[in-house]
Amino acid sequence: MLNKRFKTLAGLLCVILGAAILAVPVLSRGRYESAPVFSAMGHDDPVIIDPGHGGEDGGAVSPDGVYESDINLDVSLKLEQLMAFTGVRPVMTRSSRDIDYPDDADTIRKKKVYDQKTRVELINSLPGGVLISVHQNKYTDSGPSGAQVLFAATEGSGRLASVMESALAETIGTENVRSAKQISPDIFLMKNVSCPAVLIECGFLSNPGDRAMLVTDGYQLKLACGIVCGYLRFIAEGT
Repeated sequence: MLNKRFKTLAGLLCVILGAAILAVPVLSRGRYESAPVFSAMGHDDPVIIDPGHGGEDGGAVSPDGVYESDINLDVSLKLEQLMAFTGVRPVMTRSSRDIDYPDDADTIRKKKVYDQKTRVELINSLPGGVLISVHQNKYTDSGPSGAQVLFAATEGSGRLASVMESALAETIGTENVRSAKQISPDIFLMKNVSCPAVLIECGFLSNPGDRAMLVTDGYQLKLACGIVCGYLRFIAEGT
């Protein structure tokens, strides 16, 4: 019975979020407390939102100078607010463009290592959590395009990627979503977390069409909506 109720609520909330895209073109930057929707039904585990890069690490850069780290944060802040709106408890690994580094992190490499280790410690300290890491892709030429879900080797990550891919296809279009696949074992964050985890490449900064969409609030909100719906379905199907 609880499983059926979760699925019904998840479906309803996805419909509401879809309507919200049309009704609310831009979310404000304010912070929100989550409503007790899912906690009242026995689910109060956190969703960990990880805006990739940040601080001294800008990540990929588009040909016209748009930094991946900025788009990652913009999408993640919208995602945080939508998660809270549905009653899910969001935890951010960073909430600003700046990162406080220790004094001994005096090189870019040391700063990146410190930042990644700090994120892993936070993620692994949250029992029952699910990790969603937000990133942007880049290639050597402008041809490749579309979002892609990459999943960790941890239990549940493949299933999370599958439902996330489907939800994104429904919100941004099948033609804008590439097939999900397991992430490279070289990615430090994803190989060191213990929870279900996906890394979502929202699009290619090297592709003019993707880049033009990725910097807009409307498309960022669509991406966030798809991610929320994917998470809600993952939780509903796993209870």
